[in-house]
Amino acid sequence: MLTLRNVHAFYGKSHVLHGVSFSVGEGEIVALLGRNGSGRSTTVKTIMGLVDANGSVKWRDGQILGRKAFEIAHLDIGYVPENRDIFPTLTVHQNLMLGQRAGKKQPRWGFNDMYRMFPRLKERQHTEAGVLSGGEQQMLTLCRTLMGDPDLIMIDEPTEGLAPKIVTLVAEFLRELKRRGVSVLLVEQKLTIALEVSQRCLVMGHGQIVFDGTPAELRGNAYIRREWLEV
Repeated sequence: MLTLRNVHAFYGKSHVLHGVSFSVGEGEIVALLGRNGSGRSTTVKTIMGLVDANGSVKWRDGQILGRKAFEIAHLDIGYVPENRDIFPTLTVHQNLMLGQRAGKKQPRWGFNDMYRMFPRLKERQHTEAGVLSGGEQQMLTLCRTLMGDPDLIMIDEPTEGLAPKIVTLVAEFLRELKRRGVSVLLVEQKLTIALEVSQRCLVMGHGQIVFDGTPAELRGNAYIRREWLEV
């Protein structure tokens, strides 16, 4: 579905990604791992057209590198940013409504799905999103993106700074995506969750992919974990 080949990305004169290549298949969950500053978030932003880059980013055999972010979003690609962008003066339910794709026939997800996965959102559906806790805002951001019924969803650090109880709910959300066959590119710090829900793991270091393999292979590779993941 998604294929990157020899992608280089830049912030001004700063060269951040150095020849990144990988793919995400149909219904596959791929975890993108690495220390802070390794280039994981830049990779996702590059796919979404938010960073200057060259190389090749193909989605279903069509080149999307160089297209505008809103155009990419209309190609059934969802993006959950790390900073939990919500509309603070709108209610929870209104935020979810804004995530819906107009004209999409028989979407896989609806309000009932969101409220079943995160009952706290149902309780607060008429509350302005700006007064939600950080964990509740993370739930809302995940669900609003999913309401657009993407075939690929890219999620940047969904469990960062969350209480253990919320982390458990987010992990179950990821399992639900896996059960429903949604492709996921997951940027995650918590190795336990990433290894549990993903079919394949990529490890980044200094703007390059330094490992591409299964969770079992990563568990068995002490050198990669020590050199590129452990603090």
